[in-house]
Amino acid sequence: MSGGEITDDAVQRLRARIGIAEPHPMPPHYSLPTVDTFRHVAEAYGDDNPLWCDPNYAAGSCWDGPLAPPALVGGDTLIGEDEVSGVAPEHVELMKGDPLRGVHAFYSASAREWWAPLRPNVRVKRRNALVGVLDKPSEFAERAIHEWTGQVFRENEGPLLSAQFRLMIRTERSKARKQKKQDDVVIESYSDDDIEQIEAQYARERPRGAEPRYWEDVAEGDTIGPMVKGPLTVTDIVCWHVGMGMGLYGVSALRLAANNRRRIPRFFHRDDLNVPDVMQRVHWDPEFARRSGNPTTFDYGRMRETWLIHLCTDWMGDDAWLFKLDCEFRKFNYVGDTQWLDGTVTRKYLADDDRPAVDVEVRATNQRGELTTPGHATILLPSREHGAVRLPEPPGAATELQQALEATTDRFDK
Repeated sequence: MSGGEITDDAVQRLRARIGIAEPHPMPPHYSLPTVDTFRHVAEAYGDDNPLWCDPNYAAGSCWDGPLAPPALVGGDTLIGEDEVSGVAPEHVELMKGDPLRGVHAFYSASAREWWAPLRPNVRVKRRNALVGVLDKPSEFAERAIHEWTGQVFRENEGPLLSAQFRLMIRTERSKARKQKKQDDVVIESYSDDDIEQIEAQYARERPRGAEPRYWEDVAEGDTIGPMVKGPLTVTDIVCWHVGMGMGLYGVSALRLAANNRRRIPRFFHRDDLNVPDVMQRVHWDPEFARRSGNPTTFDYGRMRETWLIHLCTDWMGDDAWLFKLDCEFRKFNYVGDTQWLDGTVTRKYLADDDRPAVDVEVRATNQRGELTTPGHATILLPSREHGAVRLPEPPGAATELQQALEATTDRFDK
């Protein structure tokens, strides 16, 4: 173990884990997702598209029924029962502990792909593995390890559905240069006119729905959006958890919380009444947020990822397919902040096997004009000449989850 330092031996040990499947730390929040599940998840990020949760509406679409919103098909702990129940015996010693224990980790970026739709009442399998370890110089901390983990999903005894990849950047705390303090961020009050402008934008927004957006009608340089998300409130964060669950650390209530404290005691900190509570409280308790060096509470990066998904699905319409989306979480989104989402079509082309596609640059920018979440998406569109959307193939034409993980390793490990 590194003891809080990045060493060559620790990096080598971490790299030796690439591709080795292991169970996810938490069971899925939804083991059998239903139409109600689809609705709860969509509502968690403010999406009212009836394609996800209105069976009568969805029956008239090209999909002949409801689909899971893309944000559900993956999402860390949302779905997927582990395909492997434990680490293979020959790898048990290698997989013990964290080779970079004590080295700071922050969630920096996400990349996702979708290959097939998830229907209601279908059980899902998942497979988890480290897929990339990159040793990079860092202006912030001299040396940084980019640690990419992957999860791939499939229907139980059915097709492969999707993949998600998460980037954790590991840096030594002692060598990190002191960043500009976040205390100088001021969340200004909104005027009545400001709120009316936001309300008017919400009133203009709606999913494109049943009207096809044909590939022939799209041009490079076309704009997507705008869409507004905010001003962010603690209520928004509560609603997020209602649909998305409590995440990787298994945050629970009362006796279940006490069990969790015994399992991961260092995740709990005492409040002003000497009551232990989860560090995750930084997202809804201003005092806990200030202890972490922030001026107030803030969102999860994953929230803004789902907002960018929403931007894309509202624009593309029911007959299209969101194939890929990646984004970086560059700045905090504080309670009281408003994010303005938009995008630009940067490329129009025929993808593999003449699939009509567009690449889109997407972004979220706060009310201070700061780019907080840049990203990219690839969308497959229906075409008058080429016909209806044909779903993409999993990487490497994989038919098994392990094959899909292996096919992506080269992408994230260079």
